[in-house]
Amino acid sequence: MCLMFIANRCVPGYRLVVAANRDEFHSRATAKAHYWEETPELLAGRDLEAGGTWLGVTIGGRFAALTNYSGPRSATVRSRGFLVSEFLQNKDIATAEYLADVQANAGSYNGFNLLVDDGEYLGIVSNFDLPARTLKPGIYGLGNHSLDIPWPKVQRGKRLFAQLLSERAPDPMALLALMDDRRQPDEDESVTYESPTAFSSMFIEASTYGTRSISVLAFRDDGNGWFAERCYDCASCPVATQRFDLKQTPPARMHG
Repeated sequence: MCLMFIANRCVPGYRLVVAANRDEFHSRATAKAHYWEETPELLAGRDLEAGGTWLGVTIGGRFAALTNYSGPRSATVRSRGFLVSEFLQNKDIATAEYLADVQANAGSYNGFNLLVDDGEYLGIVSNFDLPARTLKPGIYGLGNHSLDIPWPKVQRGKRLFAQLLSERAPDPMALLALMDDRRQPDEDESVTYESPTAFSSMFIEASTYGTRSISVLAFRDDGNGWFAERCYDCASCPVATQRFDLKQTPPARMHG
């Protein structure tokens, strides 16, 4: 997960609204969002190589997501995707408690930013930008560095996200369209892959790496909400869109 915008307890009638792009190698095996067999109330995509996930929710109102933190990587540490799935699978652990546990073991992972919400508080922890903390109500942007870093695509996306939420109630199709923004900024972020500007747009297009999926979600103040996901092929063309209602009753699923 490489780019995320979060409205934390600042949209009338909504506790949490999130729009996020997952950027990954096209060759990495992935399952699209589904309810996990071993945890039926957990809805998330799945990394089929390591077994974790990059973003997910539960019918009970929990949310977790991560972005990688740019920097050196080791192949011998634990997969960061378990930081998300383990929070979502443990419905009894509170945000502050989980953040403290993760911070105590942060050296066991490559660089990450982790957001978790237990229904009461949204918090963040990173093994490059400590300490862990809960977040005040407001709108935030998160990429592969510190929260709200002034990179062009983070600033642009945060502004468009805030504008959209000020004009209308959270709408999955509008948020999916917002995150499929391929405009290159006037100045890049000094992050290179295949070209100097390959990572500069909100939606990334490159031959072997790019935006694999967009996830958007909203939890209302009553605890119910929705989740939508759009997946893309290696040519950056949309191939599937699905929407799920998040009601605190048995799972209901709708396709869009």
